[in-house]
Amino acid sequence: MRVVAALGGNALMRRGEKPDARIQIANVEVAARQLAAIAEKHELIITHGNGPQVGTLALQSANDERLSEPYPLDTIGAQTQGMIGYWLLQAMQNALPGRHVASLVSQTLVMAGDPAFTNPTKFVGEVYEEQEARALAAEKGWTVKQDGKHWRRVVGSPKPQRVIETRMARILIQAGAVVICSGGGGVPVIRNAKGKLQGVEAVVDKDLTAAVLAEHLEADVLLILTDVDGVCTDFGTPAQKRVDRATPASLRAMDLPAGSMGPKVEAVCRFVELTGDMAAIGRLEDAAAIIEGMAGTVVTAGGNYGGPDDIRPPLPEPAPDRLRSS
Repeated sequence: MRVVAALGGNALMRRGEKPDARIQIANVEVAARQLAAIAEKHELIITHGNGPQVGTLALQSANDERLSEPYPLDTIGAQTQGMIGYWLLQAMQNALPGRHVASLVSQTLVMAGDPAFTNPTKFVGEVYEEQEARALAAEKGWTVKQDGKHWRRVVGSPKPQRVIETRMARILIQAGAVVICSGGGGVPVIRNAKGKLQGVEAVVDKDLTAAVLAEHLEADVLLILTDVDGVCTDFGTPAQKRVDRATPASLRAMDLPAGSMGPKVEAVCRFVELTGDMAAIGRLEDAAAIIEGMAGTVVTAGGNYGGPDDIRPPLPEPAPDRLRSS
């Protein structure tokens, strides 16, 4: 099967951890071991989040007195693609000796008139207490919103239309490589009045980009891997319960937060609705089990899933040769 696996930024830098490189590298190495188990059996394309990392680099840029203005978000997005892509590249090479692994800095086309530019919802950067978040917002000109028990910066997140480097990714996959691309949702770009690509100040949601990429690469499975074990009803209450099997319609009927689980559900629903194939949301450490239908929230057109054979039915047994003489 061809599998697109989207790693959450918080799976690489967990909540409350310092944004030190060594901590993130250790987390990436854990992720690589889980992903290698998939790559040993299937074609694998890896995407990753970059929200915490973008926030860290943006804060550094804003505080650098040598700069006349901070680096724009598209440039910082490219920086995180290179950084996290390198960590994943090396970790996957070590986990899969002899296997080709490629890491692409890739761009994602968005529409210049997308209303998301004026309604920021995408969380980036570290978490803060409310008072500190509001103080930073006043000082830096940020927009901040509540994210669970904490507060974080939010930026515009236009809808992804296409990954510019899709064809290159397909060539590498067909050559047998594990491909890392569309990190952080890809560097957001538009086509300007002259038809040329141009970066824009935004962050594209990596899960929605993963769904677009998976569709265009004709993937069989889309995995959204994060730090929770799936979509839950009554989240945060004693009655909390994971949804094991779902259809796009049943997930869309749930009331989910716009800035966190909402985009993940939208991504898996979009993929299943457009392709009829399987998507799932679950914990990184359960990645291999999710493909087997043993963990996470598995989403299919009919709401049932019994394992990989449900995705792509086996070829029928050849018919008996009726012309053969007895």
